Amino acid sequence: QVQLVESGGGLVQAGGSLRLSCAASGRTFSSYAVGWFRQGPGKEREFVAAVDWAAGSTNYADSVKGRFTISRDNAKNTVFLQMNSLKPEDTAVYYCAAKYSTTVMVIPAWYDDWGQGTQVTVSS
Repeated sequence: QVQLVESGGGLVQAGGSLRLSCAASGRTFSSYAVGWFRQGPGKEREFVAAVDWAAGSTNYADSVKGRFTISRDNAKNTVFLQMNSLKPEDTAVYYCAAKYSTTVMVIPAWYDDWGQGTQVTVSS
């Protein structure tokens, strides 16, 4: 099990950028796949991006491809989500999640450990 803490959320105008961080503590984080998910008001939690344990494989939702970039620094036990060209529809609480695995999945239920979330609000 790992403990996850997200940070970096905030209020930004459309077209702006934010960088979210997911800091992990506990077990060896480098052995975990990590995903970012988001949940907007009145919506279900949806997949945003994921990265495998070695950062050799990434996966993105179609809605964020070309705008968001997931990366990780295992030496710092941190995964990042760089979000550019933000749109009002990106407004949501963003969560990071982890699973002890060498592969990645886009299904929330697959992940075992979750952070508390960080709010991202994009104004038009």
